[in-house]
Amino acid sequence: MCLTALGVAAVSYGAPVVTVVALKQIAADLGGERSVPALAYSLAWLGPAVGGLVMSRVAERVGVRWTVMFSALMVALGMALASSGGSASLLVGYGIFVGVLGNGGINAPLYIYVSHWFDRRRGTALALMGSGTSVAAAIWAPIFAPLIADFGWRHTMLIFAAAELVLILPAAFAVLAPPPNALDDDGASSGLRPGELVLGLRANTALILLAVASFLCCVPMAMPQGHLVALCSDIGIPASQGALMLSMLLGCAFVSRQFWGLVADRYGGVSAVFAGSACQITAMIGFLLTQNEAGLFAVSAWFGLGFSGIIPAYVLAVRELFPASEASWRVPTVLLFSGSGMAFGGWLAGLIYDHVGFYAAAFATGIVFNVVHLLVIGVLVWRQRHYASGLTAAH
Repeated sequence: MCLTALGVAAVSYGAPVVTVVALKQIAADLGGERSVPALAYSLAWLGPAVGGLVMSRVAERVGVRWTVMFSALMVALGMALASSGGSASLLVGYGIFVGVLGNGGINAPLYIYVSHWFDRRRGTALALMGSGTSVAAAIWAPIFAPLIADFGWRHTMLIFAAAELVLILPAAFAVLAPPPNALDDDGASSGLRPGELVLGLRANTALILLAVASFLCCVPMAMPQGHLVALCSDIGIPASQGALMLSMLLGCAFVSRQFWGLVADRYGGVSAVFAGSACQITAMIGFLLTQNEAGLFAVSAWFGLGFSGIIPAYVLAVRELFPASEASWRVPTVLLFSGSGMAFGGWLAGLIYDHVGFYAAAFATGIVFNVVHLLVIGVLVWRQRHYASGLTAAH
């Protein structure tokens, strides 16, 4: 079940990878501005964030199996539309069909689905499922690079649309059975009750802080993932090597995400977020200081090792801090902000590049967002430890 969820995400999140690998070609065909394909990439992340709020409720009513199958059809339709025309078709295809209706019915619903199957080692299970986005780029980037070179980005999108249908529809139909009833749907097993204070804060205040933090950390997270291939091309590294670098970055993310899942199970979701963000900012600084191929490979590997556990740790934090009966709207709310951060970060890097002509300014801006994130999530870590120590002293 968990492996099937991972596989579905690994296929479906190949859609945004086309715009990363073909960023320069798409920009050249559609007027020359990199902010256009960068915006399509951003919408592919923003769409699931918005769509997840609705599609999670749909999955709760009709089942994850049918929601995922419908969404796979929408991703394929979106890729066909994106390949068919100019900028408007590209943006609508990625924003509405790939994003809102497509991965919006895959990402958040599968996170919630997997979390209901596990009471122990939930962080590890969520980390495995969350690896789908990393596996997607690691697998698809080196596949797309020669396809784009031989057939062009439009035909590559159509090829991927066919693969989406062939791979996801039978797997979802065969494996994604209804989850067991969560033991703590009313908070009984965890001691959490709707309306209780969370870390000494009102529940919605704690959720707002988590959501804002998820936005802040995902702005810098998106920049290397969305622009690494173009950055390599700008400094004379072949696009095929840039695609390999991106593949290695996300391959490292897949491997390390299992480690971060263990960290989250041991120390809690909020602490795992803080640790991952601290690693991420060191890698972002490394991108500013490195301009040669070997150095970029090393920094990319470190970036992948660092950032990979952050999003699953947010999902775990929500499940730890709030009743399971509220997961169907609290988890998508946090993912809405994290997806918005990914969307904004990818678009912002392209916009800054179009204005200044190099990526250093964009990455420096990402570092600023990362610093603010550490401050916000640091407050939650402090409150968690202070609140836990207070409970210990009371007993």
